[in-house]
Amino acid sequence: MRLLAERQRHRAIGGNALRAAVLGANDGLVSNFSLVMGVAGADSSGAAIVIAGFAGLLAGALSMALGEWLSVQSARELYANQIRVEAAELAADPDEEEQELREIYERKGVPAAVAAEIASHIIAGDQAVALDTLVREELGIDPDELGGSAWVAAGTSFLLFTVGAIIPLMPFIFMTGVSAIALSAVLAGLALFAVGAGITYVTGRSIWVSGTRQLAFGLAAAAITFGIGRLVGVAIA
Repeated sequence: MRLLAERQRHRAIGGNALRAAVLGANDGLVSNFSLVMGVAGADSSGAAIVIAGFAGLLAGALSMALGEWLSVQSARELYANQIRVEAAELAADPDEEEQELREIYERKGVPAAVAAEIASHIIAGDQAVALDTLVREELGIDPDELGGSAWVAAGTSFLLFTVGAIIPLMPFIFMTGVSAIALSAVLAGLALFAVGAGITYVTGRSIWVSGTRQLAFGLAAAAITFGIGRLVGVAIA
């Protein structure tokens, strides 16, 4: 039971949904934090920042969702086509596929005689099982996954981008001026550290190292855009 639970955990944390969630939250947070700080540097009035922030949120969330859908769907279609080609090769020349499977097992350290017996047994048996084995061993594809669901990845990306993007924008909905800028920076900083720390669940790295690195990069990006916005604002004024 423990081994089964561990396998399910690894599958759960390694899919496209998690990747889309992490990238979506991080991109939404960093991009909109930088955007609102850039606008705040040029014009600290709440209306301009809120309009720009919501426009950036919507445009970014839709772009991320579409990008994830196309990426995952293209991968699924590629894998499906490779499986069809492998099925055709198995039907046309099973002896060749048996030899390829035997060589795969031999490269993994299985003795030649044992590898030949296993490959012969698989190819001569149920063709669905044979195809499944070839797809996994030769192509490195899990037929049960095929890259995950494109819609789940897109929806996750859209939702998490929106959550990340709304955090630095919230203070400007209710406040203006330096206090709104400061609160936005604090909230975004906490969220950046949290995202960096959350990534360590997958990477296994130090929470403090990953969180601090994420925080530093996000604050640097926002500081640069704020400075550019301030220069542009002064120049226009």
